[in-house]
Amino acid sequence: MKKKILVTGGTGYIGSHTAVELIDSGYEVVIIDNLHNSEAGVADRICQITGVKPELAVFDLCDAEKLENFFAVHRGIEGIIHFAAFKAVGESVRKPLEYYRNNLLSLINLLESMKRHGIPGIVFSSSCTVYGQPEKLPVTEDAPIQPAVSPYGNTKRICEEIIRDSVLAGGNIRAVSLRYFNPIGAHPSALIGELPRGVPENLVPYITQTAYGLRDELKVFGDDYDTPDGSCIRDYLHVVDLSKAHVVAVNRILEGRSRENYEVFNLGTGQGVSVLEAIRSFERANGIKVSYTVTNRRPGDIEKIWADPSLANRELGWKAVSSLDDAMKSAWEWEKQIRKETK
Repeated sequence: MKKKILVTGGTGYIGSHTAVELIDSGYEVVIIDNLHNSEAGVADRICQITGVKPELAVFDLCDAEKLENFFAVHRGIEGIIHFAAFKAVGESVRKPLEYYRNNLLSLINLLESMKRHGIPGIVFSSSCTVYGQPEKLPVTEDAPIQPAVSPYGNTKRICEEIIRDSVLAGGNIRAVSLRYFNPIGAHPSALIGELPRGVPENLVPYITQTAYGLRDELKVFGDDYDTPDGSCIRDYLHVVDLSKAHVVAVNRILEGRSRENYEVFNLGTGQGVSVLEAIRSFERANGIKVSYTVTNRRPGDIEKIWADPSLANRELGWKAVSSLDDAMKSAWEWEKQIRKETK
């Protein structure tokens, strides 16, 4: 009998890719999503890729009563991967209370239900934003947690602390927080990918929409940072590589291989890439020039950060294998496909 995994936010960008990898690995997947930044049709796309359509429950995790009713009906869930959250750094600066209410309350409700229903494990979608602007690069899991530069980053830090404290309080829960860096790209089928509503907050969808002609030009937020070309530096990670790490983390919990009841891993490539280098990678991979202009720095942005993923490489047996150009090519194929469908 297949083990059942709940994926919250499973019709979203990373959640949908992880649902695909879970199904391909032999798991039964159930999704909860409020469709705040995604569409119900993503479940059909997952089916097109895997041959299996995951069950989708549409409601908000902040509604404790609906969540409790869900668990009363869906027995036998053995693990949870928790993606559901508001996630845009810039928006969080403008709407901090919305981010705190949504991201914290949804997690608290989930943990309370887990304990009531005896669900043993949770993998949490965390972020490198918990490190703030690190004092030392690349960043290891032992790096000090810095004051967050955005409310979004602060919610990830607080959520990690809530999970850690819940695990320490007992109840036979094991947890893994995956601190990932900057996911980009799309599934090679071009059936799922990143599709933000409105103006993109993340770099790569802004690049692809500009290349397609939906945006006049790309805005580069600052070229006066203390970096080789003056633009921010990030660790860009292919979303399929990232999704595979979640499957490995779930396996680790369910097979009892965790070294501690609460573990943390960085997920990245270990390579720092500037915004301007990322634009050149897209142009190189796809043979397209992207029009851009440099504007003022964006509040909440970190200057430079990239991962030391050696702990995940060693303990999880996971490693990012796709190149930056590979990710940029897949992002462009997805952009073209989705625009073809919406014509």
